[in-house]
Amino acid sequence: MVLYTDPTSGADTDDTETIFFGDGTFSGVNAIVRSSRTFLGNNIYRNVYYFEHTYNAPKSYVVSFVGELRQGGIANMSNSKDLSFYIGTRITIDPVLGVNHSPVLNAPPIDFATPNQVFLHNPAASDEDGDSLAYRLAPSQYVVGDVAGAVSTGNIPRPVVVPNYAYPNAQSVSPNGKQVAFPAGNPPPTIGGPATFTIDAITGQLVWNSPSVAGLYNVVIIVEEWRRTAGGRRLIGEVIRDMQIIVNPTKNQRPILEIPRDICVVAGDSVRGAIRATDPDGNPIDLTAFGGLFSRIPIAAPEEKKTFRAQFEQTRRNNPATGRFRWLTTCADVARLPYQVLFRAVDVPADGETPLIDERVWRITVVGPPPQNLKATGQSSAINLTWNLYECQNASRILIFRREGSADFQLDTCNPGIPASAGYVQVGSVAANQTSFVDNDNGKGLARGKTYCYRIYAEFPLPAGGKSLASEETCLVLNGRPILLTNVTVEKTDKAAGAIKVIWTKPTITGGFVPPVGYNLYRAEGLSPASNTFGLVKSFTNLNDTVYVDNNLNTTDKAFTYRIEFTHKSGTTAQDSIVHERPAAASSVRLEAAATTANDGIVLNWNFNVPWDNTARPTRIFRRDPCANNYVQIATVPGGASSGTYTDLLAAGQVFKSGLLYCYYVETDGEYKEFRIGPLLNKSQEKCLLTPPVLTLLDINCDSLAALPFFPNGSKPYSNRLSWTVDTSTPGCNTNISYYRIYYSPTQSTNPADFRLIDSTQATSYVHANLETSAACYYVVAVARELSLVSAPSNIACHDACLFFLLPNIFTPNGDGKNDTFRPKLASPIRRTRFTAFNRWGVKVYESDQNPLIEWNGTNKTVKEGNNNPSSRVVDGLYFYQAEVEFADFAGTKKTYKGWVQITR
Repeated sequence: MVLYTDPTSGADTDDTETIFFGDGTFSGVNAIVRSSRTFLGNNIYRNVYYFEHTYNAPKSYVVSFVGELRQGGIANMSNSKDLSFYIGTRITIDPVLGVNHSPVLNAPPIDFATPNQVFLHNPAASDEDGDSLAYRLAPSQYVVGDVAGAVSTGNIPRPVVVPNYAYPNAQSVSPNGKQVAFPAGNPPPTIGGPATFTIDAITGQLVWNSPSVAGLYNVVIIVEEWRRTAGGRRLIGEVIRDMQIIVNPTKNQRPILEIPRDICVVAGDSVRGAIRATDPDGNPIDLTAFGGLFSRIPIAAPEEKKTFRAQFEQTRRNNPATGRFRWLTTCADVARLPYQVLFRAVDVPADGETPLIDERVWRITVVGPPPQNLKATGQSSAINLTWNLYECQNASRILIFRREGSADFQLDTCNPGIPASAGYVQVGSVAANQTSFVDNDNGKGLARGKTYCYRIYAEFPLPAGGKSLASEETCLVLNGRPILLTNVTVEKTDKAAGAIKVIWTKPTITGGFVPPVGYNLYRAEGLSPASNTFGLVKSFTNLNDTVYVDNNLNTTDKAFTYRIEFTHKSGTTAQDSIVHERPAAASSVRLEAAATTANDGIVLNWNFNVPWDNTARPTRIFRRDPCANNYVQIATVPGGASSGTYTDLLAAGQVFKSGLLYCYYVETDGEYKEFRIGPLLNKSQEKCLLTPPVLTLLDINCDSLAALPFFPNGSKPYSNRLSWTVDTSTPGCNTNISYYRIYYSPTQSTNPADFRLIDSTQATSYVHANLETSAACYYVVAVARELSLVSAPSNIACHDACLFFLLPNIFTPNGDGKNDTFRPKLASPIRRTRFTAFNRWGVKVYESDQNPLIEWNGTNKTVKEGNNNPSSRVVDGLYFYQAEVEFADFAGTKKTYKGWVQITR
C-alpha cells in the first residue's frame, strides 16, 4: 500500500496502519508497519507498507484500508475532518487465471492546480501481465465508525459516499468555472463554456478545465483490470486512488510539453524519443517519466542484477528543457495494447509561487517480427509449407493463411497480422516452435491448376496477446487439373420420373494417380443442404466416366444438390493413405413463377448454388405457350451470382389468356475463369402457370327489393350469383381445367388470407344461397389436371348490402298473432337499431336497442343497457318515434328515421 501525505495538513499517517483482507479477517489494529518514508518535495511524503496474507478459497476479494486522517476544509464534501479515508483493491483468485499482478499506479498525485488554468493528472498505471486497463471517476468514500466500525461489521468495511459529495467542477463547489484554451484537449474545449472534469478511459488522463476557486478538492480514480480469456473479456481487479487536489492562486503559467507521436515498432527495434518543454515565464523545468517500462527486470532476479527496461534522462533544465528516452525492445515486449509512457514537465517558479505542470502520454506498440523464409512445395492435391524457426519463442502459435491468386499489401507495423481486406482465409495453425504445415483443404484436397498463395504470422499468448507482422507471400500452382462439377441440369420435369444430368471434369496429374482410383457421386435435397444429408448415388472406377443421368426424381417440386468425390492413394507404399478430393457442391436451378396482380405479366424467379461463375454470361428465358409443342426463347437477362428474376410482360392493354397453361424454364451459362472451362449450360425444371379465371358477381337490384310490400320474408333471403370466364379463343386449349374452387369473405378484403373455401364446381357459375346479407367478396381458382396445378386467385369481386328501411304507421298489439309488434315493413340487413317512442306530450314511453327489428309490443317500458322495468300497456293512440339504424353493410352506415305510429287494439 502506498500513501502520499503532507505532515503540515493535519492528516499525516502513523507508523502503523490497519488492513482489511476482504475475507472476514484483518491485520489487527495498527499491525502493519511502515516500510519506507520518502520525501518528494512540496511537503509531500511517500509512505510504503508491505503485508502478506493467504486466502483459503478462490474468490473475488477487496483488500482495503480505513484511515482516520482526512483533512478538514475539503470543498466538495461536508465535514471532511470527521470522515475516514478509504481506499481498496479488488483481486480475483481463480485457478483459471493463474498468477495475476494487480495494476501499479506509477505516477504520484502530488501536483498543484490554480484557478483559470487546466489541471492534469495521470496515474500512469501499468499491468505486468498485459491486462487491459480502463479508468473511471468516482466519488470519495468513507467508513462509518472508522476502523472500529469496519471491525464491527465482521471485518468487512462497508464504504459509503461521503456526505454531499460533488465533483470539483460542480457549480455548487466551484462557481463560475469556465473552460480555457487547451490545445491538447480531446475533444477540444469550448472556451468560455462550463468547466469540465473528465478522465480518458483508455489513457487515464484526468483533465480539469478549469478550477475557479482556490481550496482543497478530492476525487477517486478507479483503475479497472480486464483480461481476455477463452470465455470473453472479464473484469478481474480494481485499484482505487483517492487523491486530493490543492488549488492555489498564483501568477505562474503552466509549462508546455512536446513529445513524439505515437509509434509502432518491431520487437528488437530500439525506441528513442526526444522530449522538450518550454515555460512562458522562462522558469527552469524538471522533466520526469513514469510507467511500467521503468520497472526493474527480471522481477525474480537479485536486486543487484536487475536492470531498467527503459531509461529517461533530462539533458537540459533551463528553458527550454530537454530529455531523452531510450528503450531496446525484445520479444517479451510484444503485446496487443500499446505501452504508455507518461512524461511530466514541472516548472520551478520564483519563491512563493505555486509550481505547475504539463503532462503527455506517449503510446508505443510492439509487434512481433515477421516469420522468415516461407516456402511452398506441391504434392498431388496438397501443398507443403516450411519456414524458419520463429525467432520469438514466447509466441504461442503460427497462423497459416491462404488465398487464390496473389495479393500485394503493404505491411503496417500498427496493424500486424493479415487484414481481412487482403482476401486470405485461415487454413490452419501450429505451435510457435513448429516449422511446417501441410495444406490439403481439411482432407478435401486442393485443386490442381489453381494458384494458391500463403502468408503466415505469429500470435502471442494471452493475457498480453499481440501479433507479428505477416511473412512474405509464397505462391504455387499445383500440377495437373482438378476434378470439378460443371453441370447439374434438369433433363426432365416430373413428380416421379424426373431426371438430372450431372457432369464433372476428369482430374489429371503428371505421371498419373496411384490406384485404386474412382469417383463417388452424392446427392441431397435443396439448394444448400447440410453436409450430413448427402447420400451416395453411384460409385465409378473408370476415370473416363464423367457423365451421369440421375433418374426417378421429383424435379417438379424439389431442387437437388450434388457432390463429387475423387479418391486415389497418396503414394505407392502400403502405409500411404487414401486421398479424398471433394470440390465444392453444385445445385440444380430452381424456378418459381407467379402472375402479376393485374394479370398482365408473369414474374419468374430462380435460385442456384454453384461453384462456377454465372455472372459473366447471360441467362436465357424460354416459354411454351398454351397448346404449343415447343419452347421458344423469349429473353436474356444478365447472369447472377446465385439468383435471377424476369417479368414476362405483354403489350399495353393486353393480358394473359385466362384459364390456360403457360410454361417456362431458364438456362444459366457459366464458366470457371481460372481453369478456362465454359460455357457451362444448366437448365432449370419446367415451371407451368395456370392463369386465373375472370370473375363476375351479379349485382342485386336494391330498388326492386325496396319496392316490395314486405321484405325480408324469411330468415336467409339473399343469394349471390357468381360467374367466371376462361379463354375459349383457341379451341381445346382450356380442357386441362378439372374444376374450380370458390372462396368467400363476409368482409370487404383484398387479402386472400381473409377468405375461406366454401365449395368446388366444374361449372363456370355458382349461386351462394341462404345468406342473411348480400354483402360479400369472392374469388375463384382453377385446378388443372396437368401437373395438379392450381391457378393464382382470380380478381376479387365484391358487392355491398342494400340500404333501405321503412316502418308502418299502425300496429295492433291485441294478441291475435297478427300485426302484434311494431317492426319494419322493409329492411335491408341491420346490425343494430336504437328505438325510442314518445306519447303526444313528449313523454318517453319506450326505449330499446336490443333487437335490430325493434319488435315493440306496445308495452310501456324502458329496455336500455339491460335495465328492465315492470311493464304496462300503453293506451291506444298516436305515438312519435325515433329509430337510429346501423346497417350491416361494409361501412356500417348509420341513419336516423323519425315518424309516428297509431296503436289500435
